[in-house]
Amino acid sequence: MNGIKGLGLGFSKASSRLHFFSLLLALGSFVWGYNVGVLASVLAHPGFRETIPGYGPYRRGLITAIYYLGTWLSYVFFSRPATDLLGRRYAAMVGMSVLCVGQAIQAAASGSVALGMVIFGRVVSGLGTGIVSTSVPLYQSEIAPAQQRGRLVVLNHVGFVAGLASGFWVGYAITFWNDSHGYLNGWRLSVSLSFIPALFFFVGVPFLHESPRWLVEHGRPDEALKALQFYREGSFTPSQIQSELTDIKRNVSAYQATSLKKWTSLFTNPSWFSRLWRAALLHFMAQMCGATAMKYYLPELFRVLGLSPRVSLLAGGIESTLKIGCTVLEMFVIDKVGRRVTLAVGAGIMAFALLINGALPLAYPNNTNRASDYTCVVFIFIYSLGYSMGFGPAAWVYGSEIFPTAARARGLSFAASGGAVGSIIVSQLWPIGIAELGSKIYFFFMAVNLACVPIIFLLYPETKGRPLEDMEVLFGGYEGGTPSTTSLLLADDREDGNEEDEENETLGRPLLSDGSGIAR
Repeated sequence: MNGIKGLGLGFSKASSRLHFFSLLLALGSFVWGYNVGVLASVLAHPGFRETIPGYGPYRRGLITAIYYLGTWLSYVFFSRPATDLLGRRYAAMVGMSVLCVGQAIQAAASGSVALGMVIFGRVVSGLGTGIVSTSVPLYQSEIAPAQQRGRLVVLNHVGFVAGLASGFWVGYAITFWNDSHGYLNGWRLSVSLSFIPALFFFVGVPFLHESPRWLVEHGRPDEALKALQFYREGSFTPSQIQSELTDIKRNVSAYQATSLKKWTSLFTNPSWFSRLWRAALLHFMAQMCGATAMKYYLPELFRVLGLSPRVSLLAGGIESTLKIGCTVLEMFVIDKVGRRVTLAVGAGIMAFALLINGALPLAYPNNTNRASDYTCVVFIFIYSLGYSMGFGPAAWVYGSEIFPTAARARGLSFAASGGAVGSIIVSQLWPIGIAELGSKIYFFFMAVNLACVPIIFLLYPETKGRPLEDMEVLFGGYEGGTPSTTSLLLADDREDGNEEDEENETLGRPLLSDGSGIAR
């Protein structure tokens, strides 16, 4: 039993490799975050506004939202085939290639077709982002030991917020390039700089081992064993590694013995559908909480509070940089307190911050009280704290771990499409809401966050510390309902009266259930 409880912590070869390669993969999310962050400054750049004919709130909302149409199409139609057929690594590289093509199209936009090129480029970038944003957390989730999985998948979000901050800082720096060339091409340079981290991503990813779970699913168990040995060396004994491989093979074989081969099984199989709707709703809530607006329209929100355009970009860079620290802190918290607590606490913090930002401008309209305006700026920062320690990383952690191996790629892809739908709604709703309702629009998103808290505690089982092959204990298993090898070992030790009661308490649910503990 001590083997199963090994956490792989410390400075072993395995731990170093896991963290290094998870950081390397996070470059994919860095590019994604950079493109989000830099667009906020691009939308405010005078040269860009002059390039786009008839630029205004509606076209600004269209340019923002159309990107999420691309991600939605990718999640539904392309990301699952790419990650399942090509493997997690090469799918990420294909996605990055498509994303870069989209960025190049946007940077080249000019003339009477400028709006069309930007829209088309945004859709193409969204298609690539959809593949990258699912293949990277899938890989991180599938190579991580159970007790470190949350931390390693959160590294994906660390990459995202680091890219987001870099995008804001680049946008701020471009404001100092104020000659005629900067006026015309500053925003194009901002967009094009994303090719630099993408190049490092292309160079590094081929050196990774493929996901052992993907290798087993594709009939390559010897390579899967080598991959597991590479990511467990020094932290787990050979027998422990072999036991993990046995669980993976058992999980995949159980799936292959069933009729759950079509994508429609996600909707027709009760166990899989119970995971799908939870993950999709979680991603939807992660965007409906207002995060999309805070990412894309942050400089605009600061300007409404009386900050100058340049200072608004500076404040956006500071806010996004603080997110990095908050997300790193989340890395060390999520595997200790669990997914549900971080999600609920984060939603509560965001709701309170939105309440302040909605109420103070009504009490002191038209920037008549500078203390009120600065308080709103501070609470925008506090909102970011809540998001970076809640929905931001935890939605991806939860969605990447609850599906069985054979359905993990398509399950996460369909789930993430819920987030794309939420992003489309928010990116269209926010600029119009601010223009028509002013700060009252904050109350709508405050209500969404408050509603999320009971939903999380009532509908979402805790998953921290559970092996991926053991999720059927929470959601129901394959036909036959056979528990994993890990579950049987844990149950045996509990029957022997060993110290498993403490572990069971940590996991939050009985390890073996007669059915009453299964989430529906």
